[in-house]
Amino acid sequence: MRADRLISLVLLLRRRGRLTAEALAAELEVSTRTVLRDIEALSAAGVPVYAERGRHGGYALLPGFRTELTGLNHDEALALLTTGRAFGLGPALASALRKVADALPESQVATAGRFLVEPETDLLSRRRVTEDVDRAAMLEVRRAVLAGHRLRIRYAATGQEPLWRTVDPLGLVTVRDRGYLLATRAGADRTYRLSRILAAQERPEPAERPGEVDLARIWRQRCAAFLADGHLTVLVRVHPDRREDLLNTAVAVRAEHPEPDGRLRLEVTYQDARHAEWALWQLGTDAEALTPQSLRTALHDRAAAIAGRYRPRTA
Repeated sequence: MRADRLISLVLLLRRRGRLTAEALAAELEVSTRTVLRDIEALSAAGVPVYAERGRHGGYALLPGFRTELTGLNHDEALALLTTGRAFGLGPALASALRKVADALPESQVATAGRFLVEPETDLLSRRRVTEDVDRAAMLEVRRAVLAGHRLRIRYAATGQEPLWRTVDPLGLVTVRDRGYLLATRAGADRTYRLSRILAAQERPEPAERPGEVDLARIWRQRCAAFLADGHLTVLVRVHPDRREDLLNTAVAVRAEHPEPDGRLRLEVTYQDARHAEWALWQLGTDAEALTPQSLRTALHDRAAAIAGRYRPRTA
């Protein structure tokens, strides 16, 4: 909406000082001509924006001009300043953060730079893989969820050709950088990975869903059903430095407890026995499968075979 864009334009000039029309256009994701029209509208409305000519020129606000944003304490504002992006709301988040930053004193805005939330790499693990979600499809999905309308999606299930299907959306869930659409289809529960929705169309007819939805309860129920569907549960002890490596290969974590020697005891699930054997083998002696015994035996046999292959040769 233009009103939101005008506010964002003012806040950009407030935070960064002089900016060219091209730089403003890139930030606001509009054309340079649109920026120029917006600046004219702001000037007509009494906002003291002026142009500086020359090689290093651009647009700026007169010193001392300030907008106001109330209703947030410092901790609430800091939480917003360090938040992540979800459900295709990146542009809206960027706009909101500009408003929050403009409302805070410089000393408080600087504190946000002391926090780095969910970087794509860490010291002990490989590069994080972020799922790509089609932006246009995400917009349609979000609209249908909020409006309570039916949704038509082109979905690529694992190992299958993409198909169109019509669903009744309940809500959206994000877990560890993965997004899910909770829905029903012909009355049956369905959970769809957002990264596998290739296209979406909001339908005009209302969705068949209750007026109030407890997404947390529904998510717990669906997780429990998913984990009970043929998955293998493993009790494992792991060195704390390898915890993230373990979690990156597991389907889910059911329980976690520290042990007196500093190791962690976790109850995790894998797709099947073969998946569990492969995952724990990657961790070497930093992890030990405690149960089931069949998995311990499989890992022992594999280790024995490797040891036999590399037994020192006799003269």
